[in-house]
Amino acid sequence: MPSPYLKKNPSREKMKDNATEDQLYLDYFSQNDDCIFPLHTSISLFLLSYCDCKTFTVFLVSPGEIASDAQLVGKALSEDLDIRLIKKCQLPLVVQSCCLPAVVEKNGRFLRAGLAVVLRHIIHKTFEADPSRKEVLELLGFKKTCLKACAEVSEWTRLCEISIPLAVEKFLAVSSDQHQNIPVEILQFEKKLREPVRVHNDDKIRRQKVQQQKAFVKKVTNKMSSEEGSLAEDLAFSPGDLELRVAFSKLTVQKGPVAANREPSHIRKMKTSELPPLEHVFAEGLYFTLADIVLFPCIHHFLVFNKNHQDKILELPLICSWYWRVQEVPGIKQTAAKCNMQFSHFVDYSSFPDESLCSICTTADEPEEEHEDTPFIGGPRPTMTKLMESGIEAKFSAHPCPSWTLDWNSLPAAVNPGEGKMSNDRALRKQQQLNNIVALVTKLAKSGDMIVDFCSGGGHVGIVLAYMLPSCQVILVENKDLSLIRAKERSDELGLNNVWFIQANMDYFKGAFNIGVALHACGVATDMVIERCLRVHAAFVICPCCYGFIQNTAKFTFPQSHQFKEVLSYKEHMVLCRFADQTAVQLPPERRRIGKHCMGLVDLDRAWSVERCNYSVQVISMEPETCSPKNNLIVGVPV
Repeated sequence: MPSPYLKKNPSREKMKDNATEDQLYLDYFSQNDDCIFPLHTSISLFLLSYCDCKTFTVFLVSPGEIASDAQLVGKALSEDLDIRLIKKCQLPLVVQSCCLPAVVEKNGRFLRAGLAVVLRHIIHKTFEADPSRKEVLELLGFKKTCLKACAEVSEWTRLCEISIPLAVEKFLAVSSDQHQNIPVEILQFEKKLREPVRVHNDDKIRRQKVQQQKAFVKKVTNKMSSEEGSLAEDLAFSPGDLELRVAFSKLTVQKGPVAANREPSHIRKMKTSELPPLEHVFAEGLYFTLADIVLFPCIHHFLVFNKNHQDKILELPLICSWYWRVQEVPGIKQTAAKCNMQFSHFVDYSSFPDESLCSICTTADEPEEEHEDTPFIGGPRPTMTKLMESGIEAKFSAHPCPSWTLDWNSLPAAVNPGEGKMSNDRALRKQQQLNNIVALVTKLAKSGDMIVDFCSGGGHVGIVLAYMLPSCQVILVENKDLSLIRAKERSDELGLNNVWFIQANMDYFKGAFNIGVALHACGVATDMVIERCLRVHAAFVICPCCYGFIQNTAKFTFPQSHQFKEVLSYKEHMVLCRFADQTAVQLPPERRRIGKHCMGLVDLDRAWSVERCNYSVQVISMEPETCSPKNNLIVGVPV
């Protein structure tokens, strides 16, 4: 019998009828008991149920044939959600260009892709629909930044959004009878829970903890000298209760502050270094956030899968404590019931060794690992000399069209940055920067080309290109929603129909295109744009920025070219990157000259690295160079 909440095989006409709602697309690979794979889909459905969000039409996307009702009417789908099935080939074109999960707004031109971006959007839409749901908005944490940093540069976002879900999926794919080690990613989360907590009112809470600990010791001492029979009752209260009370005070209906008297003077005078660290209550510290929502289904399925392997569970005491604590958050048990997640009491806490349950204070004094990227002291001259002795010097090609300019006075206000809120001087420099980008892209583009403006911000580059090249399709890719919303408003004012807007980290954009552009791509973002262009054999015009933020990541190691690797170490290359940022107009001329030379060397390393992939690459200076302190252009064309 078909499910009452599942509508199968919606037609194109039916999909058009749903155009008044945002559409949420989730991958559907397989289903096992109370779990849908990939886990990104289970996580998304769990948050939708927790928020009780009815704003979206939900589509499960099958890579092959549409699954039958018998396959889908299972334990893992919440009965409160209206879920539909489509094939991958039925996806709108803009959705096909990105990894799922993805949300398409009702106009069909604005898309959000990637787990963290989509989940944050669900939270915002829930609060927008019902402003009384402040507890949902608080999932975004202090300053609303939970999982906002992109996974390419944030180790924590990467662990939550990508590493742990994939590691658990891989673990669950093997028979439970076969021996497997605990995934490294799970152990990283256990280690994270052992680290001291840092919150915005850290000092105040830590002083309260000192006061509580002293009162606790005094109370226990008095009991030991009088009525030992009631000691066990008092020991049920431990110093770690302060963190629990602080955490759960935000989750109660009253949301009252934690009651605390003014600390005694001797506690107020204590140095910060003398205060005890705070213990984790939830994944990011004291407060329940989106990170807990993301990790909870993953850890649940991992623990259930290992319920007959106590040896593995005993290695994760902090994760187990966190797992049971999350279940006590208001709404979690009800959400789990909707998703038919069955909690099993498979952990015997008496089996944990005493030392595994001890306070994380014992690890606070452990020496930190020595990292290779410690600050380098010294100037760039020895490094530059070392390169010069090996025949390596910065090389700048001649600008192919140095005097080319747009007729800005004839362009609509929504195209011209001079018509915005910028100062006249800044607007002029922005126009000059755009002249350089548009001139080079115009030389490369042909009718029907797909042009992607990476790190698009408010759309200064993408909107101009879409207006000047109406026969080309332009895609703006940006991970900040407010910037992209402003870009869309400008596009709507111009009536442009050849622009798509994608809020996503670059790793989630997978579409084919012909030309990639980026103006002032920060740090390794430049290298990420180049990597995306190489993957689809596209030409590129990129203006790098923030050289000082360049560092080794999971995807990139520096220097990149074999020529530079033979001469410079990582630390020496970082010297060039740090001094490449010394180009501000207020600096002395000689300092700026050295900074420009360092910029040229860093970009030469990038250019030589790309040339190995059958590209012709040039490093060019913008005209005039005064249009920006970061005025290099890297132009690459497949050969």
